[in-house]
Amino acid sequence: MPASLLDFLAGGLLQPGWLALAVYLLVATQLTIFTVTLYLHRSQAHRGVDFHPAVAHFFRFWGWLTTSMVTREWVAIHRKHHAKCETDEDPHSPVKKGIGTVFWRGVELYREARADRESIEKYGKGCPDDWIERRLYTPHATMGPTLLLFISFALFGFAGVAVWAIQMLWIPFWAAGVVNGLGHWWGYRNFVTDDTATNLSPWGVWIGGEELHNNHHAFPSSAKFALRRFEVDAGWLVIRGLQKLGLAKVLRVAPTLNVRPNIRVPDGDTLKALLAIRFQAMTDYQRKVLKPALREEAAAAGARLRALLPRKLRKGLADDGRWLKPEARAQLDAWVQQRPRIGTLVEYRRRLAAVLEARSHNASDTLHALQAWCHEAEATGIRALQEFSARLKGYSLQPA
Repeated sequence: MPASLLDFLAGGLLQPGWLALAVYLLVATQLTIFTVTLYLHRSQAHRGVDFHPAVAHFFRFWGWLTTSMVTREWVAIHRKHHAKCETDEDPHSPVKKGIGTVFWRGVELYREARADRESIEKYGKGCPDDWIERRLYTPHATMGPTLLLFISFALFGFAGVAVWAIQMLWIPFWAAGVVNGLGHWWGYRNFVTDDTATNLSPWGVWIGGEELHNNHHAFPSSAKFALRRFEVDAGWLVIRGLQKLGLAKVLRVAPTLNVRPNIRVPDGDTLKALLAIRFQAMTDYQRKVLKPALREEAAAAGARLRALLPRKLRKGLADDGRWLKPEARAQLDAWVQQRPRIGTLVEYRRRLAAVLEARSHNASDTLHALQAWCHEAEATGIRALQEFSARLKGYSLQPA
């Protein structure tokens, strides 16, 4: 116990050393990260995992205490981000709002999105609506961090106030700034998705796996974000631990591709797989058709690939230059037009994307369109297209 008022002001009731404060801060901030990634994100927003009521309510309480975020509002804003990604309606797209705005003013963007009550009602369905949510967590959201401030001061003195300030900045910086900002601006991509989402490994332990943003956008409802051997998803490790204790139930994970040999024409299994993992198909096309063709063009020209086509424009080939500025897109189009073989490959990539994105209510129509694509791709005589078509026809989903 503190011997005097000055001792209390300096160290509170517990009089901890700096090492103890550092350990507390590490544990507290990681609990907050796990509250966001496990409960708000994977469980509530995407229904990829269910938690035991006691665990779920601990996350709800901890989120109220440390962030003041309301579950339904967070969920609605995130679901809208997926539904309107990289459009003017996206609550926090660096493509539309600028990386500086999203990185440094992410909290302001969140507050603006909260004010759109129509969107909150539309996208926030299915979230907790019990007595404590209606009477405490939602109407008195700011009471949690205020209470935490008094607790921190009582336990740690003025040092506790500094710790509290760091806690208050933790989610705004790492989630609103780093994940929402850098996660759509810089990093590597495992999948050619319809947005600019990237992976920011190896920060998984630090932000709970949320840095695997491209993986998440490829398979939003998956409770597991890590999809390559070197990727670490700390949130998934916690889920698996809770699952072994009977405190979590995994509902969905990303499907695994199986390629069957010697399939003559695309069949129902092919279509089922493609509709589930269409981003995998477009990624395969980029890696197995377009990239080798670019290397062949460079070899024929006796030049390095970077000299043949700048990296930014090479990346633009994967999605028809969707995210390029008009001048760069015009430059890419002109470059492609000068190379008929590359132009053919780009056109077939575009046509395949159209087949997979159409998602006709009549599955047989989509299957017939896919079969026609494969037949015409093989008729081009381009070996890479023929080999890709043979692989595509064998697509199926690995049994769970």
